[in-house]
This record gives sequence, structure tokens and C-alpha cells, in this order.
Amino acid sequence: MNVQIIKNKDEVEWAVIPYDEYLHLVEKAEMLDDIQDFDRFQSSLAHGEEQLFPVEVVDKLLEGQNPIKVFREYRGMTQDGLAKKIDISIPYLSQLETNKRRGSIKVLTDLAKELGITLDMILGDTD
Repeated sequence: MNVQIIKNKDEVEWAVIPYDEYLHLVEKAEMLDDIQDFDRFQSSLAHGEEQLFPVEVVDKLLEGQNPIKVFREYRGMTQDGLAKKIDISIPYLSQLETNKRRGSIKVLTDLAKELGITLDMILGDTD
């Protein structure tokens, strides 16, 4: 690497490198960030803090389909079965799945727990 060192009173203040070498270093730093992000995700996944879903599930969510219905179907549950597990009526669940009604925090929390997802996933919070 071709480096020019600039000193001020015997103190190194600057290291000047060719632009191509700078770009190469930036690319390596970005790659290292990506590797660290991947490692953190793998660790979270191994500790049950993250989940993976099939592309079909993700596509349905990106299309704007109701997450309660998408995850209920993904988990292989019927409306009847899910409604009974969280002690609500089938029509109420149907209204939640068709966005005709908003659920209480308790009902939505119970749904999230039963579906094995976070409340944020039901509410559509992607941050």
C-alpha cells in the first residue's frame, strides 16, 4: 500500500493513500459490518430470538395480506381452532382477519402468542 505520512511537530496527523486503495478499504469495512450483522442474526436465531419464514409467507405480508390470517394459515390452524384457543368467537376472529374490526391489546397479544410471533408482526411494525 502506498501511504504518505504527514507529521506536525513529530506527531503523525495524516495518512494519505491513493483513492483506489481508499475505496478498497471502504469495501472491506462494509463487508466486515455485513459479516458482523450476519453473525449477530445467527446468534439470535440460535437463541430463539429470531425466526425464519418461507418466502410465500413474506410475499403475502408484503402484498398487504392480514398477518393474523397469514400466520394462522402458515401454522395450519383453522379459525375455529385459533378462536377457541384464545377464547374469542369465530366471527370476531374473522373480522380481525378481514380488517373489519380492531382487536384489543389483550386479544392481539394472545393471538401473537398463540401464532408464535410478536405483537409488532401483527400490528405491522417493521422497525
